[in-house]
Amino acid sequence: MGNRFEHLQAAVDAIFEEVGHIVKISSLYETPALGFEGGDFLNCILWVRTSLPAGKLMNLLLDIEKRRGRERKTEEGYASRPIDIDIIAYEDEVKDTKSLTLPHPRMQERKFVLQPLAEVNGQWEHPVSGMNVIKLLAKTKDESVVVKQSKWLRNPKKDFPVSQFNYLAIEGNIGAGKTSLASMLAEDFNAKLILERFKDNAFLPKFYKDQSRYAFPLEMSFLADRYQQLLEDIKQFDLFKDAVVADYDAYKSLIFAKVTLADEEYNLYKKLFHLMHKELPNPDLYVYLYQNTERLLENIKKRGRSYEKDIPADYLKQINDGYFEFIKGQPQEKVKVIDISELDFVKNRKDYLSILKQIVS
Repeated sequence: MGNRFEHLQAAVDAIFEEVGHIVKISSLYETPALGFEGGDFLNCILWVRTSLPAGKLMNLLLDIEKRRGRERKTEEGYASRPIDIDIIAYEDEVKDTKSLTLPHPRMQERKFVLQPLAEVNGQWEHPVSGMNVIKLLAKTKDESVVVKQSKWLRNPKKDFPVSQFNYLAIEGNIGAGKTSLASMLAEDFNAKLILERFKDNAFLPKFYKDQSRYAFPLEMSFLADRYQQLLEDIKQFDLFKDAVVADYDAYKSLIFAKVTLADEEYNLYKKLFHLMHKELPNPDLYVYLYQNTERLLENIKKRGRSYEKDIPADYLKQINDGYFEFIKGQPQEKVKVIDISELDFVKNRKDYLSILKQIVS
């Protein structure tokens, strides 16, 4: 009802802002009203990636409908409405409750669902019948005419051109959330993900027990591993990815070494670092996630790594000071410092989108 295209675009925008990343949007299809006399419908399918469980997702979609003027009536039967948002499928989940049935029980009977679904993910398999969408479309008894429209809905992810950066480095102090953000960016924007392999470093637990003894072998092992990983992963072009996102930058080695090493060791380390660093590409954008020390300590405690439990606040402050000293010497247009002390971008999508806006602005 009303401006059909406007209602659909508003729903798409709300889903992107509140539900999750929209991977793909199908063409628009016009079809006759089904099961009652009324005006023609516009239909499309969204492929969305979300962290919300199916039940919470359904409640949020109902709220979006209501905000767009949808009034649900108690009587039986179909009727025209400004907007109608259904969950057709949620991965391969099978569910049958009073409020939600998955997959949608009549999806295989509706060409206006199957046709756009075949566009966005024709190989998705129905978890009950075992048939993919292409086969379901071929077998459906629905003979109604679906007419593809020339007008397309706009994917709001275009407002966040993260892939303009061929190589994006996400940095931050211990517990800042750099790995979480890098992983989310890589998934949402089809980027090759490079994660620091700190778990494989045998010196790390020993360092936190006896820093003076294990600082130099720890920093040298990290330097060698980071150098090898960045050299291989960044220079190796991936035809199927649009960019590279890493949860560390090579200069991290020098920042940590300055805090942990004695002067003589640091001077030797610095010479070796600069020799190796010449061969590594520099990121197009360096993002530093700032969190206050209190929040960092909370995050470190939550993730429960035994060897990190006694990290002193002063050590975190020194690391933060080292990062800011490095940032001062970088071109302003190449660095973004984002204060996330009051944000939770993993659980709150609006916080995540606010970070994205700062990255691309």
